[in-house]
Formats: sequence, C-alpha cells, structure tokens
Amino acid sequence: MNIQVKKFYYGDIPEENTGGTNPENNYAQENSWPLWEVFIRSKQGLDHKHAGSLHAADAAMAIENARDVYTRRQEGVSLWVVESKYIHASNPDDAEMFYEPAADKVYRHPTFYDLPDEVKHM
Repeated sequence: MNIQVKKFYYGDIPEENTGGTNPENNYAQENSWPLWEVFIRSKQGLDHKHAGSLHAADAAMAIENARDVYTRRQEGVSLWVVESKYIHASNPDDAEMFYEPAADKVYRHPTFYDLPDEVKHM
C-alpha cells in the first residue's frame, strides 16, 4: 500500500478545491483546512493563554501562522497549537452540578496552608 502525503504551505490551495465559479466550491475551499486553537506563553507568565484561532493544513503550518499572526511584537516565548476537534469542554448548563460538590470540602481550599516566602508563582 503506497500512501502519498501532501504538505501544504502558506498560500497553497489543495488541488481538489481549485477551479470553477461555483460558490459552493469557494466555500469548500475556504473551509478545507482544519481549525487550530493557539495558546501563547508570555515572557512574564508561566502558563499558556488562549490567543485565538486560525486555519492551517497541518501542525507545522499552524505554528508558523500563529507566530506570524499572534507574536508580531515578540510578546511570546512559547506557542502551542491544538486542532480544535481535540478540545472537549464541560457544558455551561451543567456548571452547578459539575462544580457544586467542591463547595462543601473547605479543606481543599488553599486558605489553610501557609506558604513560605521562597515559594513563588503560586
């Protein structure tokens, strides 16, 4: 079995979506690449924060495009890109049921612990 993998670069249009004046083809062309979520770690921070979304053919292209779009002013030191279809979230309508059990367990709150001054970024 011989499988060919095509790599796309910025500005490339996949062959299967080219040609024609049919508006449906144009719509398919714009949405042929998957959506990626971009997370950036700033110079001052320890965590990555969501910066936005973009379309790209693969992870390498997504990182390059994220660098060009979201770090133009050199505000980041690290980029993460995650294909949107792999992100799963809780339903906001279920928030009360989902988070309520934690309210009755006060021992889980950090107010009971004294941290030494040497511990930073907590």
